[in-house]
Amino acid sequence: MPKTEKTGLGRALVKHHNQMVQQSKEKGKYYRSQNKKVLESVTEVSNIEEVIEQADEAHRFPNLDPSLKIPIRLDSASSANDFTAEELREQQKREEALHASSLRIPRRPPWNAKMSVEELDESERRAFLEWRSSLASLEANENLVLTPFEKNLDIWRQLWRVLERSDLLVMVVDARDPLFYRCPDLEAYAREIDEHKRTLLLVNKADLLPLSVREQWAKYFDQHGILFLFWSAKAATAALEGKKVPCNSETSTNQDSVYVDTKIYGRDELLVRLQSEAEEIVSARCKSSSSSSDSRPVVVGFVGYPNVGKSSTINALVGEKRTGVTSTPGKTKHFQTLIISDKLTLCDCPGLVFPSFTSSRYEMIASGVLPVDRMTEHREAIQVVANRVPRSVFEDTYRITLPKPKPYEPQSRPPSSFELLRAYCASRGYVASGGLPDETKGARQILKDYIDGKLVHFEMPPRISSDGEETSGDDSEALDSSEILESESDDDDAITSSVPEHRDGDHLAEVMDDLKIFDMANGLASSGKESAKKKPARAAHKQHKKPQRKKDRTWRAKGGDGDGMPVVRVFQKPVNSGY
Repeated sequence: MPKTEKTGLGRALVKHHNQMVQQSKEKGKYYRSQNKKVLESVTEVSNIEEVIEQADEAHRFPNLDPSLKIPIRLDSASSANDFTAEELREQQKREEALHASSLRIPRRPPWNAKMSVEELDESERRAFLEWRSSLASLEANENLVLTPFEKNLDIWRQLWRVLERSDLLVMVVDARDPLFYRCPDLEAYAREIDEHKRTLLLVNKADLLPLSVREQWAKYFDQHGILFLFWSAKAATAALEGKKVPCNSETSTNQDSVYVDTKIYGRDELLVRLQSEAEEIVSARCKSSSSSSDSRPVVVGFVGYPNVGKSSTINALVGEKRTGVTSTPGKTKHFQTLIISDKLTLCDCPGLVFPSFTSSRYEMIASGVLPVDRMTEHREAIQVVANRVPRSVFEDTYRITLPKPKPYEPQSRPPSSFELLRAYCASRGYVASGGLPDETKGARQILKDYIDGKLVHFEMPPRISSDGEETSGDDSEALDSSEILESESDDDDAITSSVPEHRDGDHLAEVMDDLKIFDMANGLASSGKESAKKKPARAAHKQHKKPQRKKDRTWRAKGGDGDGMPVVRVFQKPVNSGY
């Protein structure tokens, strides 16, 4: 074959590779020209990104109203230093009640099938920008603390599609704190789309709650007219795989319970209940519109916060792994439609972080809403966990001994994040560079154990007074936790009784020792070894000096009257007197 002919398998492969590279470049140029970005959850935006975003919006909408621009706070300092913590909290509660109606999720603007893609995109962006500007005005209020929320329009578009498609909306929440993961405005928005559309609260991870706690939550939901079901995706998945699920007598369903809805639904029971609820909604819609029943299958949409178990619930109901599952929030990027039968279709929506006033950023990290691996300040998040979980649970779970409170401190105080991290890292051998405990690694492991349910904790529902007003559930939570978990009050009494009575002098000495240790730890005083006077070090050449020979000075005068100086003795011959 002549060498001039360019034939052969190798040249064909190289040519095909070059064509693929050129196609990918052209595709990238096309997506960049369309201003399309990767669908990724965005909850926090820096000031520089805000400026860039405003420049893009100004270029896209030149006739935009200046009042709709998102204000940028370059100075985050607060001027509320003259108030105490109680006054600030009361002022914050008043501001939250005043602006509760402004805390809404974005609505999709009206649209029809005749609108072009560009017109629909511009309309949605304008509505989303108005929503962002309204929340930015709340963020500018120093008396309000607005939690991080979803700032990516494409993620909210996924929610809009799911709401429009679904007949029954299922909001998946964590059983340990259902009110934290519930969004009442989402239920109101579903009713705005269709008055017959209903929302069901699926309380996932219910196997972590004792029966008495489930009864109280069932009573609370019934009093507020909330449709709910208890469910455990982990237990249902284990049952499908043929694994034995450990059954706790406290978490098992009691037949003598007053509330029948406290039982944890299985896979088949949940599918039947979802299908029946959705069919009732479709039939009620058909009756109101005087139209014939539609033969299409009913659609059940699953929405909620990230990392609450939406995808795990979908996989358990389908019977196989159809959606990605991970402990990191934001695994699901697009909504997915899964056909269960000819009469039932499930729709999975990506997790969204809804705006709220009720929590801080560290509480959202501890609750698993924000990624743990992206955490920068670990001690604040660990302190949230330490305030919620009793001291005895840490010691029994990790087999560690936490430092007891000092005699002058409240005996019921929770352990500090410093004490918990130091004890945990010492027991696990987590050491960073320089020989210091690796607190970052230990904090991430503790937070993951807390999110997975290894550290037992649950919130109690708010109490309802005789006037119908809700009060804080802190007192009820403390009371019920003492009955279900190991009571902190009993431990405090035992600690107090075990502390011997000290005399005033001994107690004062202990206080002074603690203050001295505190000063040394914070660099306010030097240690005793450093404060002691050190002897001047000898030179290196004088370390091995030969001993000098003693001179013999015995010949010196040793009389008591002598001064030690040499004495010259003169001998005089006697006078010869003889002739």
